[in-house]
Amino acid sequence: MADTVIRNATIIDGTGGPRFTGDVAIEDGHISEVGSSSSRSAIEVDATGLVLAPGFVDVHTHDDGALLQHPDMEFKISQGCTSVVVGNCGFSAIPAVVGKKTLDLSGVDANWTDLEGYRHDVEKVGPAVNAMMLVGHNTIRSLEMGNERRAPRDGELERMREHIGLAMEQGACGFSTGLIYRPGRWSDTEEVLELAKAVAPFDGIYATHMRNENDYLLEAVDEALDIGSKAGVAVQISHHKAAGKRNWGKVKESLAKVDAAIAEGARVTLDVYPYTAGSGPMIQYFDIKNPNPELAQAIQLASCPAFREYEGRMLVDIAAELQITAPEAVRHILTAPDGKQTICIQHTMDEGDILSNLRHDRVMIGSDGIPDLGGRPHPRLYGTFPRVLGRYVREQGILDLESAIRRMTSLSCDVHGLTDRGRIAEGKWADLVLFDPELVVDVASYEDPKRESLGIQNVWVNGQLAFNEGSHTQTGSGKVLRYREH
Repeated sequence: MADTVIRNATIIDGTGGPRFTGDVAIEDGHISEVGSSSSRSAIEVDATGLVLAPGFVDVHTHDDGALLQHPDMEFKISQGCTSVVVGNCGFSAIPAVVGKKTLDLSGVDANWTDLEGYRHDVEKVGPAVNAMMLVGHNTIRSLEMGNERRAPRDGELERMREHIGLAMEQGACGFSTGLIYRPGRWSDTEEVLELAKAVAPFDGIYATHMRNENDYLLEAVDEALDIGSKAGVAVQISHHKAAGKRNWGKVKESLAKVDAAIAEGARVTLDVYPYTAGSGPMIQYFDIKNPNPELAQAIQLASCPAFREYEGRMLVDIAAELQITAPEAVRHILTAPDGKQTICIQHTMDEGDILSNLRHDRVMIGSDGIPDLGGRPHPRLYGTFPRVLGRYVREQGILDLESAIRRMTSLSCDVHGLTDRGRIAEGKWADLVLFDPELVVDVASYEDPKRESLGIQNVWVNGQLAFNEGSHTQTGSGKVLRYREH
């Protein structure tokens, strides 16, 4: 007898193949039948007119700390996400020093030193979603070298390699960099290459927030592809974009570079969020002594502990109110107590580049949301996946539903080693989302970002119902997964 049977669903199985109508039975956390199920079950779901797909995988998150601070993960479950990849942009919650703040973007107090300890602590609180870990360059460099602007000594480089090796042994999927951030920006290509080589014995991936995403985007892509080639690892380009109006359109050239590398045998994928604004720690984007006036014009405040009244407002409006220039407003905020904790939103991208990315079949979806729920986070934290399905699939027809779901599910799972997930087939884990394709849409905005999307009906994680017609069940059936393990 099945635990749950979902009947009369329009099944899009995650492979990119055509949809079909049928039933799916869930038993013992797995999919036990696909097609016409004769199983009896205490729980029957009538899915007539609804799409059943594998649960979405958010491949680019900063949810390392959120899994502990907000284990209900309501901002992800409500989008249909059943798994998240953490440790992106070179910032990961592992390795860590017990009793000290982690060096990911959450800065939680660590009760662990390595991935095994982190896994134990996360699974103890019962997260709503699964997680897969990347080990971050900024984190390991900070632990071994502090914030020093120099090349590592031999012993430091070897210890960084050991951190990566241990994380990979304990189930991480790869190594991430954030080469515009401190201290990663102080590293040269050779350092990153030597560290990327440490994931090669595990066939892991090199995920990179590249060294430049504006004027030198193409050179940064060349560097990433070169590191992957010389290290013998797959490359995952994070939140592919071209920032700054003079660079709009460059993503076509960078995608062409990716295509050329793939044609020569390279393994390369990318991710994108469907918004024309990014977000991150404001201190990382500005030289306090000489703030960039062009960038200052594009800044909106998401989380500002020093001045909560500024949250949600554009920096230029704050500057006008204070009768100072926008660069002076940058200094005013960042030099205040707690000013360095400010999270900003940068409106610097072009809609046309989003469309170019979404049309490319090696591009996956990642929110890049920063789960600081105290302020007004970028709406991508709550809206990314329904926005793709509603705005770009249903309304604009930029890609079809089968293709979109493939790039939210099976492709994401294959690249990041989420074994037996991302497809609707017998024997696979029952990570599933049931949604209304005519209704699904994001409603989170920059002004009111913490709003759950519409059209997501039910979500199952490891066979357990996590989201039921707008209600969070608080089941907490998620796990910290191990790379390519069943």
